[in-house]
Amino acid sequence: MRRSLAVLVALCAPASPLFASEGGGGGLLTPNGGLMFWTLVIFALFFGLLWKFALPALIGAVEAREQALRDALDAAARDREAAAARLAEVEAQLAGARTEAQQLIANGRAAADKLRAELVEQAKVEQAAMLDRAKKEIENEKARAIDDLRREAVDLALMGAGKVIEKNLDDAANRRLVESFLASVGGAARSK
Repeated sequence: MRRSLAVLVALCAPASPLFASEGGGGGLLTPNGGLMFWTLVIFALFFGLLWKFALPALIGAVEAREQALRDALDAAARDREAAAARLAEVEAQLAGARTEAQQLIANGRAAADKLRAELVEQAKVEQAAMLDRAKKEIENEKARAIDDLRREAVDLALMGAGKVIEKNLDDAANRRLVESFLASVGGAARSK
């Protein structure tokens, strides 16, 4: 670049005195052959220098810029495609995660329902067992109470009969007699 500038200055230097010598006559529209010649020579030299040195650099810079723009556009297109692919992948993962979460929730609900059903069934079984035990205990207590009541009734009856009969029978025979009577009465009461 410096070299082109130095060449340009060297070419323009001889034309400077011509411009300076034009001081007197004519006007701007008066044709001057020498001036036209040197103007064309300088223009041709300047054009040649521009063509030789500046134009390839400008064209190279423009082509480099154009290539950089193409590369940037290609990179942007690749990045856009990669982003679209990544977005599709993330959306697929998100859909998979949603499906998995819904499956886990459904499995959790099913497990909870199953556990609740098992607990209800277990509670029913335990309740039935408790009722059976309670009924058995009630029956046992009832039988014990009846036996106690019988013994008490036998004792009272024996005492009452003993006073009435005044010892005409012995105690063991009286007891057997009253127990058989109460058993026949108790059997009849149970069959009803």
